[in-house]
Amino acid sequence: MTTRRDQVLDAAVRILGTRGIRQLTHRAVDAEARLSEGSTSNYFRNRDALVAGVLDRLVTQDEQAWGLFSADLSNTELTLDGFVDAVVQFVVELAAAARISTLARHAIFLEAAHHEHLLRQVESRRNTLLTWGATWLEQLGSPHPERDFAVLRSLLDGLLIHQCTLPDPDFDPTFAIRALFDGLRRHW
Repeated sequence: MTTRRDQVLDAAVRILGTRGIRQLTHRAVDAEARLSEGSTSNYFRNRDALVAGVLDRLVTQDEQAWGLFSADLSNTELTLDGFVDAVVQFVVELAAAARISTLARHAIFLEAAHHEHLLRQVESRRNTLLTWGATWLEQLGSPHPERDFAVLRSLLDGLLIHQCTLPDPDFDPTFAIRALFDGLRRHW
């Protein structure tokens, strides 16, 4: 069940993902959510609180997505090829169907560079992802799973930024992801 607060946050995500951080205002969120003026400020008194709320909402959505990703991996014997295929599918999803949320997430990451409280939230989230990802890479044989997952995450962030900014209708991250793992495996 979607609450009114979730409705506000989902509208804020759409604004961030379609118009950018500078357009995120209480009034714009009220209009996007089709709520009466002042509704957003009932939940988030100032812009900082709204941005922090959006980050929390995105983290919740990410955790659900990573949970599904993890469940898919857990249902089969974990192989490097299977892991690469799953990562490719996940990136394609984030760049296409989840493009607006991906752009919103990156807008908040950039905002976090200038706001300590957001930066702490982003770092916490990054550490959670690192734990999940390192576990998979350790199972695949990486002697440095945290380092290797950080490299993978950086590649994926770059691929997503490029695809979401300048969409390529033939986008296929398979080569880049496989090439990364070919390079990493030389050090395993």
